[in-house]
This record gives sequence, C-alpha cells and structure tokens, in this order.
Amino acid sequence: MLVEALLESCERFPNRVACGDANRSLTYAQLVTFTRVIRRLVMRETTCERVGVMLPATPAAQGTIMGVLWAGRTVVPLNFLLPSRELAAVTADAGIDLVISTRHFEPQLSEVPVRSLYLEDLPLKRRYLFERLRRMPPPPRVTADDLAAIVYTSGSTGEPKGVCLSHGNFVSNCRAAIEHLRIVPDQHMLGVLPPFHVFGLTATTFIPLVLGGTVTYIPRFSPQAVAKVIEEERISIVMAIPSMYAAVARLKSVEPAQFASIRLAVSGGEPLPQRVFDEVRARLGLELLEGYGMTETSPIIAVNLPWANRVGTVGLPLPGIEWQVRHEQGRLAAANEEGELCVRGSLVMRGYFHRPAETAAVLDTDGWLHTGDIVRVEDGFIRITGRAKDMMIVGGENVFPREVEAILEQHPAVGEAVVIGQPDPTRGEVVVGFVVPRENATIDPEEIRAFCRKHLAGYKVPRVIHVESQLPRGPTGKILKRDLKLRSSE
Repeated sequence: MLVEALLESCERFPNRVACGDANRSLTYAQLVTFTRVIRRLVMRETTCERVGVMLPATPAAQGTIMGVLWAGRTVVPLNFLLPSRELAAVTADAGIDLVISTRHFEPQLSEVPVRSLYLEDLPLKRRYLFERLRRMPPPPRVTADDLAAIVYTSGSTGEPKGVCLSHGNFVSNCRAAIEHLRIVPDQHMLGVLPPFHVFGLTATTFIPLVLGGTVTYIPRFSPQAVAKVIEEERISIVMAIPSMYAAVARLKSVEPAQFASIRLAVSGGEPLPQRVFDEVRARLGLELLEGYGMTETSPIIAVNLPWANRVGTVGLPLPGIEWQVRHEQGRLAAANEEGELCVRGSLVMRGYFHRPAETAAVLDTDGWLHTGDIVRVEDGFIRITGRAKDMMIVGGENVFPREVEAILEQHPAVGEAVVIGQPDPTRGEVVVGFVVPRENATIDPEEIRAFCRKHLAGYKVPRVIHVESQLPRGPTGKILKRDLKLRSSE
C-alpha cells in the first residue's frame, strides 16, 4: 500500500522534486529508481522478514525505508541516539540480521551483533544506472493488515517495546491528516524529525509521498540551518517538536519575514508550553498548531487547525477516528468531564511485538486502545490534563502533573518545569517540582511556591521546588520522570 502510494505520486508528478537535502535532490522518478535499487539489495542480502534501518533524515533514508517495504519486508527504524547496548537489545528483540546504515554510525553498530551494510560501501551510482535499464518490478502483495514497521518506544518508563504498525495504519493516518489539514500536493515540507521516531516516520517520510509533495531534509537539527532552509526553499509546512521551535525563536537574527512562506506549523511529540507558543508568535510570526498522538496510533490522533486553533488543547480528532472518554470503572464521561481517552479505528496498532499480555493491557477485545492520557473534551477539542499513571493522590484528591506544570511555566523566571509525586506518610503523596531557570533569570523556590498558591488549590502546590540547570531527557527528548523520582527519593 505504501509502495503503491509512492508509485501513484510518481505517475502524477515524475519530474517534481520528491526529496532533497544540502547534498542532493531526487525527483519522484529518481526516487523510485533508488528505491528499486534498495529493494534488490535487500532481497539479495537477507531472507529475514524484518530489516533494520539506521539513518538520519535524508533522501537516502526515505528511499531506503521504501526500498525495504518494496522488498516485501518490515522496516525496523533504529534510534541512532541509543548506546550500543540498547541497540543490541532492540535488534535482538526484533529478530533482525541486517541493518542498513552509514559509516557515521559504525562505532555504535560495530558492537551490535548484526550484519551492517553501509551505503558508502555500495556502488550505488552503478546500481542506479543498471536499475534504470531493468523492467519495473511489481509492488509487493500486501494488505492493509500486513506489517509495515516495528517502531520501538523510547523506553523512558522502562524496557522499549516494539509497536507493530501496518500498511493500513500508516496510509490511513497520512490520508486523514492530509484531509484534516487540507494539505495540497504542491506543498514544500521541512523534514527535521528523525525517521526512527514515529512522528518523523509518518509526518515527514510517508505523508510527502502519499501527498505527492516535496520534502527538504536536515539530517542534524540546527536552528540556524532550519531558519536558512525555510527562507531559501520557501518551506510551507513544518512539523516539529516544541523545543525545536523554541530554539529557532531564540536566534538573535530572525525576522517574521523569513518565515512568511509557512502555511502550517504543527507542534507535536511533547506538550507545547504557553511560553514557547508566545515566543514563536512574537519572534517568528507563526501561530503553532498543537497536535497529539502516540506511537501506538501511527501516530496522529488530533491536531489544531489554522481556522480552528484553541490554544491549550491538542485540537480536533482526525476524520475517521472513533473516540471515547471513560472513567476508571469503564463508564463514559459526561461532557467536559475528565477521563481516559480511548480511540478506535484504522490508526490503532496491531499490538506490541511478541508481547501479548502487554498488548491486552491497552487494547481491548472491541478494538479500543486505552491511551493512558487523561483528557477533557471541550466543544470537540481535546485538552490533555495528565497521564493516568502519573496521577498523584494528595490527601485523597487527584492531582495531574500537567496542570501544575502549566502554572509553573507561566512564571516569567521559569524556562522548563516538570512535576512528580513523592510518597508522604501523612498525605499519601505530595507534589514536588523541578524547574530550569530562563536565561539570565534567578529562581527563588519560595517565591515560585507563592506564585503557585495564587493559581492552584493548596494541595496542588509543590511542597518542594528543586532548581536544576537541565532536566534529564531520553533519546527522543522526552523528560525522564523516573530519573527525577529516583533523585527525589535519595
């Protein structure tokens, strides 16, 4: 299905640039030929059903991923930010015997017990010329339920799990996002998200191909490079995480005119702090559209729209998604009442790879995925108030960290904030906050607590505020709350 989508776009726009970076660009016709080269290579080098791909965001990554799929195999995108030990655990769990990569990652892969194939070592130009003379191979015989990728979660809360996503998952999610955002084929996208993350895999690898649009990749994030490419290439769509937008907005020499070509600036992957929204609007002239998804939903569930942007929410659900808000007992929540978001539809994963018990814990027999996110739905807009597993019970009252974090982030001296629960002998748990000061700012913990008391119920005010130079983060940039809990208990 994904390969057919690429071929359809090639048939419609053979001479349109499909993808590019600072070193090269490929038209759709050229991308299809390169993809066929990788297909033939995979079929010759391994009989394994799954193939690892460890590449940064480049045209080569897009072509390699599609080539693996054209060979009828399942892609296992590998996180190049992981140490060798964790890469070895992922490759063993996935059961792969071949990784396609670049020599840049050889030091990591040399300690992983799989065979690595480095693109630099292959006579790709010669293979490309030969492939042009060969007959076009047929696309693989796959159905909507056939596995396209196993995407491993970051493991920020434990051992990484392989999320099994089908061709139907990706194609339906791409098409729903295109319909929801009203994206047309002549759009030029920025590809700055790594393809090992499901946000990058769907948003900047598959969506451009399904759309028939153009994507310009930046292999290694740099705010200067992002600003330069957006201005020079007249980028119209950006999908990135909040910290990337914040870094660009903090450049000393940026003007809104440099970003005038942008039609959609979607923020996802982590919560969008109000201060980042405000900074980006003031410095870049862009109104960020916050979205929401998870690896298990391939990934986009909801996103705000330029004509319907309710700041503080993650927007309206994509078309075709069934959703419910449920209480712990399973009953449906009333309008504007908090509960766990459950979703059903073609975007929901097949399950966790070789983990039936963990799959059954989140995916019920009726096909409903229990997201674990606590939400309140207001006029159709989803507002995330916390994670079920992060919820604290303080003196019998429920407290969701996100609510407290949002208040902390409103303080002018706070750059970043995160909240955890700490066991307490009298109240069950108490709220503990960790904050990072903004540049050139000084934080007085007691003054921060006084600020919180003006905006929060007493039991929600952090008992202690820890001032940190930085917060611990995992490979994909998510804050590691488990590390903070360990530190707080010491």
